[in-house]
Amino acid sequence: MSAVSDTARVPAAPGNALTQSFRDSMVVAKRNLIRMSRIPEMLIFGLIQPIMFVVLFTYVFGGSITVGSSTSTQAYREFLMAGIFAQTVTFATAGAGAGIADDMHKGLIDRFRSLPMARGAVLTGRTLADLVQTALTLVVLAVVAVIVGWRTHENLGKVLAGFALLLLLGYAFSWIGALIGLTVRTPEAATSGGLIWLFPLTFISNAFVDANHLPAFLRHIAEWNPFSATVQACRELFGNLPPGFNASDAWPMQHPVWASLIWSVVIILAFRTLAVRKYRRAAG
Repeated sequence: MSAVSDTARVPAAPGNALTQSFRDSMVVAKRNLIRMSRIPEMLIFGLIQPIMFVVLFTYVFGGSITVGSSTSTQAYREFLMAGIFAQTVTFATAGAGAGIADDMHKGLIDRFRSLPMARGAVLTGRTLADLVQTALTLVVLAVVAVIVGWRTHENLGKVLAGFALLLLLGYAFSWIGALIGLTVRTPEAATSGGLIWLFPLTFISNAFVDANHLPAFLRHIAEWNPFSATVQACRELFGNLPPGFNASDAWPMQHPVWASLIWSVVIILAFRTLAVRKYRRAAG
């Protein structure tokens, strides 16, 4: 018995905790992906809204909104798509929060608590699974965008970099959704809470209109909005800036790629820390 006790008290190697956390996160991510594959309507319904936005904004507002020095439908279509892509990855946040709230409500977290697994793995696995679902949604949405006339004008490397920034922003915002899901009591509340703050975030931005046309106080908010930075970065990487378009002098609009990266990393670090701390208290 003494030998067994002494062995049990031997400290683990420094890399073991990280390895276990990664392994546990992958297991949880696989579990969530299998669950998503058995409920295909989740992906289908998640695609309907962005496709509707593409069609409505392109054909209803396309010829009446000025971007740069152009009012052409094609110029607005290319200007619009980066905003639709960014809106799609951020609105997935509400689903992530609702999923975590549902797991909490059904007692799944209590079952995870009884297993010898890393505490943060449940949230990390969930957010990674949501990232895969978001990537699939972006692929389908990009195909729809090409069908309605969207085109890129840069090399493949820059285009892929633009989509990578979108996925990074979506992953960052999924941690905000995770925190909301852990804070509220029901999945319905998580869905509502996850959408309330997203609407002003996405519409007080440069996603659908030229931010230079906004009132001064809203323009400053839009220029420093992390959502706007990613949208502007994608427009540059896709080659979708319209003729005569002049970005504002605000630093995020002059250096949108760096601003997008910085904002996303800061959001991940801050909200992952808060979400994991909240989860440990809830599962403790």
